[in-house]
Amino acid sequence: MEDRSVQQSSTLLRVGCVVIGKDEGEKLLNSLKSLSTYCRLVYVDSASADRSAERARAMGINVVELDMTQPFTAGRARNQGVERLLQEHQNIEFIQFLDGDCELEKSWLTHAVNFMDLNKKHAVVCGQLKEKFPEKSIYNWLCQIEWDTPRGDVHSCGGVALVRVDAFKDIGGFRLGLIAGEEPEMCFRLRSRGWKIKKTNQNMAYHDAEMYKFKQWFNRASRAGYAYAEGSSLHGDSEEKYWVKDTLSIWGWGLILPLFISVLCQFSMVFIALTLIYPFQCVRIASSKKELLARRYLWAFFIMLGKFPQAVGLLRFYASKYKDSHELKR
Repeated sequence: MEDRSVQQSSTLLRVGCVVIGKDEGEKLLNSLKSLSTYCRLVYVDSASADRSAERARAMGINVVELDMTQPFTAGRARNQGVERLLQEHQNIEFIQFLDGDCELEKSWLTHAVNFMDLNKKHAVVCGQLKEKFPEKSIYNWLCQIEWDTPRGDVHSCGGVALVRVDAFKDIGGFRLGLIAGEEPEMCFRLRSRGWKIKKTNQNMAYHDAEMYKFKQWFNRASRAGYAYAEGSSLHGDSEEKYWVKDTLSIWGWGLILPLFISVLCQFSMVFIALTLIYPFQCVRIASSKKELLARRYLWAFFIMLGKFPQAVGLLRFYASKYKDSHELKR
């Protein structure tokens, strides 16, 4: 027991944490409590209306309140949290990023730091993210499936991960302008510099999506479509064709094929039979997730349904890009 306490104390001196959030309520307090005894901590608040910043300060936590006259992005919030953290604790070697709707597993930091000590070429390590209440809604359950990604050396992490400070500085942190997908984009730049990303089998954190409405799911999928389009626009000409395949899939299933079928149906309604390609694709996708048993078809249905809100996000990105280029020409 004493050796474990010494190890935790050593970890505390080497790790800092940045939590970002807005109007997370009790979830934020649970998130902060899961970290406060383990590492130095900065909470970055994005103009919460529920007194989040005030409540965090009452817990003795260092709070950064973002200037919301500038466009908000999670990358900007995290970068400012890191800046504050390193101003006050220059000896920090690792930064644990956590979202305000997540709680960190107690054993995670010790495991993560030990891994980093043994693997100097790895810039990022993450573990298993679990959905806290997957049974409460189909959308929470879909998040649980989304978090279950392959283990080993991987291309990217999510918003909850331990990052090596030297590596973070090496690439200048998160890209500020991205409205979504900032973590994979950061990991792409890290890998381009020769760093590695690891996902282990260790339980890392518990996420509370609290997603009960179709509109919430739709908006989340739309943001993903925007991120895919923006990511492929930034790095699509790289050797790995970053997110080009994902963007083309959205173009095909979410835009081109529906428009093609609609045009053909103007000549003959017999062409509506072409819509059967969607259920056939659902069956093909479901076959890749046999461990989900009967619910794999429901999961596959939402994968295909998600192409449509993703297409909305994709169009939003290109409309925004066109608008920006048009204004520059003025």
